Amino acid sequence: MSFSVKFNGKTGTFEKKVALLDLIKDAPNCRDFICAKVNNRVRELTYEVYYDADIEFLTLADHDAVKVYEASLRYLVAMAFARCYPKLHVRFAYNVSRCVSIHLLDPNAVGDTAMLIKLNKELETIVAADFPLKREIVSDKKAYEIYKERNFPDKTAILKYRPEKTVHFYECDGYLNYMYSRMVPSTGYLKSYKLRLYAPGFLLQYPRSETKGEIPPFEDAPTFGRTLKESHDWAKVVGIDTIAHINREIEKAGEVEFINICEDRHNRMLAELGEMIEDDIDDIRLVCVAGPSSSGKTTFANRLRIELLSRGIRPIRISIDDYYKPKGEAPLGEDGEPDLESIDALDIEYFNQNMLDLISGKETELPKFDFEKGHRVFGRKVKIGKDEPIIVEGIHALNDQLTTSIPKNNKFKIFISPQAQINLDDHNPMSLTDLRLLRRMVRDKKFRGSPAEETLSMWPKVRAGEFKWIYSTQEGADYVFNSFLPYELPVMKKYAMPLLEAIDRDSPYFPNAERLMRLLKFFVDMPDDWVPCNSLMREFIGGSCYADV
Repeated sequence: MSFSVKFNGKTGTFEKKVALLDLIKDAPNCRDFICAKVNNRVRELTYEVYYDADIEFLTLADHDAVKVYEASLRYLVAMAFARCYPKLHVRFAYNVSRCVSIHLLDPNAVGDTAMLIKLNKELETIVAADFPLKREIVSDKKAYEIYKERNFPDKTAILKYRPEKTVHFYECDGYLNYMYSRMVPSTGYLKSYKLRLYAPGFLLQYPRSETKGEIPPFEDAPTFGRTLKESHDWAKVVGIDTIAHINREIEKAGEVEFINICEDRHNRMLAELGEMIEDDIDDIRLVCVAGPSSSGKTTFANRLRIELLSRGIRPIRISIDDYYKPKGEAPLGEDGEPDLESIDALDIEYFNQNMLDLISGKETELPKFDFEKGHRVFGRKVKIGKDEPIIVEGIHALNDQLTTSIPKNNKFKIFISPQAQINLDDHNPMSLTDLRLLRRMVRDKKFRGSPAEETLSMWPKVRAGEFKWIYSTQEGADYVFNSFLPYELPVMKKYAMPLLEAIDRDSPYFPNAERLMRLLKFFVDMPDDWVPCNSLMREFIGGSCYADV
């Protein structure tokens, strides 16, 4: 029985199944294509179509293609290590400058120039050989034997939590591994990368969709890198550095104990912050809190206020959102719509005048932005004393453009974001961004009634704003607060899965939904009964004691 296939503006009719690769084999620069969407599902180029299909071939300018390429690159690097240093285990994680970091797990191993040269030579050899990556399917029992034989205890541990009874592997010139992702057809596709020393290991740079498929320039971020290291070190000490370990700890310690362990880390960070601010309270007038979307800024600002109150410091809270210009004066984005992520959407002059008046001890009428009316209205009248710093919360709070009139020594800057350093196994890190996307999706549904598709549709624009306005300010922060709670995905699972499952397979957002469901399925289910009412988690799932504050 014949079927029709639409691709690249053409329609073809076939009598028997046809591989995606065969459809583009005569196209110029056919190796620019990394994968394809077949009826909105991301497929490898080796996939064979046998039904009516609309096909969109994807390049490195597409987010889904970059995901496939990056996973394939990790496979390539793991393979090079296995060939050059067969006894050395490595761990991948997401790190500074949109790179993948490569940690050498042998405590005596340190990356050096000789190792870099040897690895680069091996990578070039494997790419030039253009070895095919062949997918194999085995039983979970057989997979366990394979992992055990190759001394991969991290990979055997996660098998227990896979609902499927079979496991996929990719074989490449005798090397076996699995990256929980679709892959490129062969190693010859992986020509664009940069491996660099970054003591004590390496960094792997790769093309990004937001830079149109180019490798972005390297920009070191020591503050961000230090926070990630602290996050991993703590997770390692507590024994929750992988999904399997998190699941095991919940099963072993119980829900109450595990929640308290995670929450106590936030309590200690807040106490540390309180002490730092108290020690310099004679100078600090503004406590500026910023971070990307769904970092937990609002709950954090409330908890910080309580922490300072316990020290005899009486702060007030101000949201930068109340200083938006009237709707008609907001700058327009590339799509012609008001760009509320831009700092130019704020009335900076008015904000600075309010802050100066407050710091000077003047009674000041603060605005409240009415989003239904699209403009500011008059709000509360406030007068503060010497022991009353102002907690300023918003995505631009750390941007010095916003507080040009306030001396540097009067500002204490806090950057907040969930800095998760959790892996499925040593070769498969969890995306830092996916956690925030799930948080926002659950919150949008809970408090705005928005379906997951709406959140997913806005996410690229949100991310573009973060890269443009937020991440560069992190390096100027006096403190970075890691808002990640290791128990949150087991709790979030019951809220997020129904939202993702409701997305139709024909939706353009189904590939993202499918990817997120693949992540969530590995976590055990955990009720939220014992999540404290003041937890940052409550900002997303509801039940916060700060809801009306």
